[in-house]
Amino acid sequence: MSSVETLGGLQRRLNVSIPQPMLRGEIESRLKHLGRTAKVHGFRPGKVPFKIIEQQYGAQVQQEVLGESLQRSFAEAAQENKLQVAGYPQFEIKTTDLNAPQIEYSATFEVYPEVVVGEVKSESVERIVFNLSDADVENTVATLRKQRAVYEPATRAVQNEDQVRIDFSGKLDGVVFEGGEAKDFVVVLGASRMLPDFEKAIVGMKVGDIKAFDMTFPADYHGKDVAGKQVTFTVTLHSVEAPRLPEVDAEFAKSLGVADGDVAKLKAEIRGNLSREAQRRVKVRNKDNAMEVLLKIGQLEVPKALLEGEAQNLMQQTLRDLEGRGMKIPKGMQLPTDAFEERATKRVKLGLILAELVKKHDLHAQPEQVKALIQEYAESYEHPEEVVRWYAADASRLREVENLVLEDNVVAWVMAGAKVTDKVVALNELMEDN
Repeated sequence: MSSVETLGGLQRRLNVSIPQPMLRGEIESRLKHLGRTAKVHGFRPGKVPFKIIEQQYGAQVQQEVLGESLQRSFAEAAQENKLQVAGYPQFEIKTTDLNAPQIEYSATFEVYPEVVVGEVKSESVERIVFNLSDADVENTVATLRKQRAVYEPATRAVQNEDQVRIDFSGKLDGVVFEGGEAKDFVVVLGASRMLPDFEKAIVGMKVGDIKAFDMTFPADYHGKDVAGKQVTFTVTLHSVEAPRLPEVDAEFAKSLGVADGDVAKLKAEIRGNLSREAQRRVKVRNKDNAMEVLLKIGQLEVPKALLEGEAQNLMQQTLRDLEGRGMKIPKGMQLPTDAFEERATKRVKLGLILAELVKKHDLHAQPEQVKALIQEYAESYEHPEEVVRWYAADASRLREVENLVLEDNVVAWVMAGAKVTDKVVALNELMEDN
């Protein structure tokens, strides 16, 4: 027997009773099974009297059976009452005498909310469009040449992209500030290692020159002592080296992994890699834009249990990321989950909205879509067939790809129904996105 109470919002209480004979039979069965192997002083294994087994293990087995029975009974009662449970229930045993004919308990929990998705056709969404050009490929080749530059001594004045060796001293109110002084410091100008105003002041200097200049640090500079403040730098230039770029020839191609040195093949590989990365970023941008539309038109109450669970997941993920970057994380360290509440709310809402759309509009991932996406991933590896086999060998990996395809289907549904404005972006703008 069971009954359901609505406590307000998504919270429910299920009142259920379990017949004692069901518990007693399971407890007795487990104690008999335990008696076959239990070691009790003075008795051979399998010869211990049932009463002694019951005295030593009865309470423990009773708690185990009761806990499992509560879970099983709750699942059956929830299904019987057509309740979609969100999160884990809190059990309360109402019967004080566990040997009573009926064990009565209540379970308090939340249910999944009703999800109402408004009309997408009244919403506007920006769709990112990108077309890879020959200039993009050539610019990438130029960047690769710069990365492999060899620096040679120069007798002229400093130019941008030169490598220089300097001494510098920065003073705030006449006192050298922390991190503001260095000897024999080597830097390539234009590599964004130093602030632009600092590098600009060095351009035009010659070996042996000493130059003093004022500079104002950005307001958001990481060094709080000098952020937004004007300081005075003194720079001494010791050497200038000009970059010599490698020729785009067979040796250059071989240095980038093209075994036969074919420059055309190198450029084809660069084009393919750029295209894959650009399209990945386009997909991410368009997905974000589509999801913002869904958050706007989706109406639902977020279950607290799901919100708390997602905030906990985000917190643990953040700790793993910090650990992956080399930070030592004390065992058992926790971060305030409040800091993740906004992101968690957004993710839970989107998850529920997507589930509703997939069910309502049959946007499930199709086998051929999953196969095509895996093949797309595999193309960026040296042995694509091994990547395909790796995905096929594990159901959880396939589910991850299915979820990505499902999201793609939802994005396509939004783009097909909303008022779409195309925005053509350049490669450098696309690559600036994280």
